[in-house]
Amino acid sequence: MIKIYDTMTRSLRDFVPLHEGQVNMYVCGPTVYNYIHIGNARSSVAFDTIRRYFEYAGYQVNYISNFTDVDDKIIKAAKEADMSPKDLADKFIAAFMEDTKALGIKPATQNPRVMDFMDQIIDFVQVLMDKGFAYEAGGDVYFRVQKSQNYAALANKTLADLEVGASGRTDSETELKEDPLDFALWKSAKPGGISWDSPWGAGRPGWHIECSVMSTTILGDTIDIHGGGADLEFPHHTNEIAQSEAKTGQTFANYWMHNGFVNVDNEKMSKSLGNFVTVHDLLKTVDGQVLRFFLATQHYRKPINFTDKAIHDAKANLKYLKNTYTLPLDDQADTAGLDKFLADFKTAMDDDFNAANGITVIFDLAKWINSGHYNQAIKAAFAKMLEVFGIIFQEESLDSEIEALIKKRQAARAAKDFATADKIRDDLAAQGIKLLDTKDGVRWTRDWCQSH
Repeated sequence: MIKIYDTMTRSLRDFVPLHEGQVNMYVCGPTVYNYIHIGNARSSVAFDTIRRYFEYAGYQVNYISNFTDVDDKIIKAAKEADMSPKDLADKFIAAFMEDTKALGIKPATQNPRVMDFMDQIIDFVQVLMDKGFAYEAGGDVYFRVQKSQNYAALANKTLADLEVGASGRTDSETELKEDPLDFALWKSAKPGGISWDSPWGAGRPGWHIECSVMSTTILGDTIDIHGGGADLEFPHHTNEIAQSEAKTGQTFANYWMHNGFVNVDNEKMSKSLGNFVTVHDLLKTVDGQVLRFFLATQHYRKPINFTDKAIHDAKANLKYLKNTYTLPLDDQADTAGLDKFLADFKTAMDDDFNAANGITVIFDLAKWINSGHYNQAIKAAFAKMLEVFGIIFQEESLDSEIEALIKKRQAARAAKDFATADKIRDDLAAQGIKLLDTKDGVRWTRDWCQSH
């Protein structure tokens, strides 16, 4: 049985879905005002890998990941770029799709956008007001945190702890609130901003309400899994729980999953340190599959350290798996022993999607394959395991030009013209084609990392 580390209970729990054989999961996506950075990519890859393992285990997954396209950052970036907020969001959604495709991330079942859910957001806020969980002040609408049961349990905090932290706040927004901890559900329109008509005047939604509305509208009042980066535990996910459960009276999500941070050369990534790395830029020099391999093969909850060495190691490891995968098949090979690898892989991945242990099993399998165990059934099982990590090796075919060069080299060797034969071999090597002279003739492998 799959076990999940649930942030809410701080414990490992058996996964029991709401509907047998089905997983409904909602993962917070990016705010689309820029290209995604390596931290965003880590979250996207981690949850894609989790989704893929659920599918490997036979579940049908409804995977919803949103785009936040209404936000202060978008409004500011749109002004600077002299674009409308929608046009700016469209640009970076297209870039996100392109970059995540390069990382082998499967398209979500749905990618809802905030702008498309404005009516539902206004209705949701109105219900909270009708129930006494929200109030209007100066065109803004705030959520009454004191009315929320077990507020901030997800972040392992108490109201008393939070009150101490909020007690010294003095700004114009705090003055409008009944309590400094109350958070905005609706914000009144600002000059030059983007706004929609509402019962409380022109304005736009607060950040937290957006995910609650999109999640419950698409997947229902209770979902199996809600995921995102560890930075979202508080206040974002905390506030999602408070407002959703206040509206529906139901548990919002049965399991909460959060991925760890990415450090760059042992430093926390930040613009001020100058180590802010976008995936868009990385993909100019690093193969998408190599980057995916680096991100996917470490435990999703643990912080990971992005370094040149880590990428170099990922490339070498991936090349080894590629070379193993493309070995010729031996129909006489014995499949006895495969079952143990399959069982070990399941044990590793069932334990909170432990990718580090899962990939170790795959390397053990590769070693076994290299010792002379490889037929179609073993290759199919190997491919399925690799696919959990988003690794899909395309079968190669040599184009006619390269084929002709290999024949020319063979003829040169037969004529003892070794200078020509060596030059052809070196020219092919420069193209990433490595020739292996075996007793059964010439075999070739493509150094695909070089050729990408």
